[in-house]
Amino acid sequence: MSRETPRPWAEAPLTGRLVLADGTVIGGQGLGAVGSAVGEVCFNTAITGYQEILTDPSYAGQIITFTFPHIGNVGTNLDDTETSNLAMRSGVRGCVLRARVTAPANYRAAEPLERWLKARGIIALAGVDTRALVARIREKGMPNGVIAHDPSGEFDLDRLLREARAWPGLEGMDLVPEVTAGQSYTWDETRWLWGKGYGRQEQPDLSVVAVDYGLKRNILRCLASAGCKVTVVPAKTSAEEILERKPDGVFLSNGPGDPAATGEYAVPEIKKLVDSGLPVFGICLGHQMLGLAIGARTVKMHQGHHGANHPVKDFTTGKVEITSMNHGFAIDRDTLPAEAEETHRSLFDGSNCGLRLRAKPVFSVQYHPEASPGPEDSHYLFRRFVNLMRERRGLPVVPER
Repeated sequence: MSRETPRPWAEAPLTGRLVLADGTVIGGQGLGAVGSAVGEVCFNTAITGYQEILTDPSYAGQIITFTFPHIGNVGTNLDDTETSNLAMRSGVRGCVLRARVTAPANYRAAEPLERWLKARGIIALAGVDTRALVARIREKGMPNGVIAHDPSGEFDLDRLLREARAWPGLEGMDLVPEVTAGQSYTWDETRWLWGKGYGRQEQPDLSVVAVDYGLKRNILRCLASAGCKVTVVPAKTSAEEILERKPDGVFLSNGPGDPAATGEYAVPEIKKLVDSGLPVFGICLGHQMLGLAIGARTVKMHQGHHGANHPVKDFTTGKVEITSMNHGFAIDRDTLPAEAEETHRSLFDGSNCGLRLRAKPVFSVQYHPEASPGPEDSHYLFRRFVNLMRERRGLPVVPER
């Protein structure tokens, strides 16, 4: 076992540990839930939106290291939860913070972060040199690790190390069953407006079925705001069941885990949906599995993309968008078939961030257009989807911008 890494506050009690599979032990102050959890350790570079990040189902199986030091300073509230499956406590396994959590200072705060974490079974570790941990991830990749919290400060580090080393990692892991809806439901809540809150879509002119691989609520709000009546169905819903609902289009959602593993049951159904001629739009995991459905391959990334400042080039418009991302797998662009066109590319590392089929109304992106870091750079994608549905029905299209 290697020696413990230094902490910013040496006087603080060591009530938490992060034990990495290579034997590194990081000490800090435990908070939130008590116990231990194993997962892949990644880092997120966003400076706002920690509640949305911690409730994003795409983070199932992961321990998030926040690079921004002041997490928790605005508390938590009832509106910023992203999981659409409210029965799920949380997909994320834990989080690592630089600074100790302070009392909330925001008029929207309904609950302090530590109490919120505890209620959702999320273990956190504060007082950590997150810069050193992020540098380690950038150099060596995302490690498996165990995060632990015990108010007594007593830990069986050998046992925690064995757990970290025994965990198989995200490659080959289907985590969608942990986060998908248990049954279908409808959605009509629209985007939040300053001074008004969330609205309702009372006059939809299009019908969309959204396949829930780990849906974020703000995606549903964007679809509803674009004029859609949205019906959400569980991940294992067959293409036949979806088509029986006679939708104008199908949405393939974000989600966690290895797309090839989830694709064992999802890809055959996605192929049928593509062949149906309906407009299809995918985001994140939905983008990756659409790529698999048309014959491309996915690869595990070294450190993934997790943050809200990622520049992406849209080759269909020539514009650059500032996007939000959260993924550890990507489509290998060299395996895209001739009938597919790469539409978006990361300007950080050149990885694929979007595709469309040349002869069918089908497209997808790797990033999260609903997350609005730009703030509205990518909202045109929902209008693009709407226009494909409107064209199919012979209705006038709406401006993308």
